Amino acid sequence: MMAKVIKEGAKAPAFSLFLDNGEQVKSKDLLGQKIVLYFYPKDDTPGCTKQAIAFTGDAAKFKRAGARIIGVSRDTLAKHQKFKDKHSLKIDLGADEDGKVTEKFGVWVEKKMYGRKYMGIERSTFLIDEKGVIRKIWRKVKVPGHVEDVLAETKAI
Repeated sequence: MMAKVIKEGAKAPAFSLFLDNGEQVKSKDLLGQKIVLYFYPKDDTPGCTKQAIAFTGDAAKFKRAGARIIGVSRDTLAKHQKFKDKHSLKIDLGADEDGKVTEKFGVWVEKKMYGRKYMGIERSTFLIDEKGVIRKIWRKVKVPGHVEDVLAETKAI
């Protein structure tokens, strides 16, 4: 199946997620604030942990810029809570256990490792403005320096 292609300047797909705190968040309820929606492969793996810690480190700066950060993976709410507690994370984590949100954003893709093909989440970030429009997309994210790039873009819109 082809991954859905979403472009900058398009309306963000409608979505609904349960967060690690039990809150259900719907995209329509997020209008009026900037959203940094980032997708990552798995809780408590080295790259994903570094990324979550980096976003946590700048969480106050994002808040001052009017943005809410939501990290999304296909892990369970219980796993998200454990991950947050272990690393003192100060960002929301959304559980997309059925994969509907990762599919809508086109980040559920075929990956290769050691010659083996499998489906997984492509590390990606979407910056969504107050009107629900995607202002910037980062795909195949490399963790070092990424949060700083996202923060600079967030402040610019």
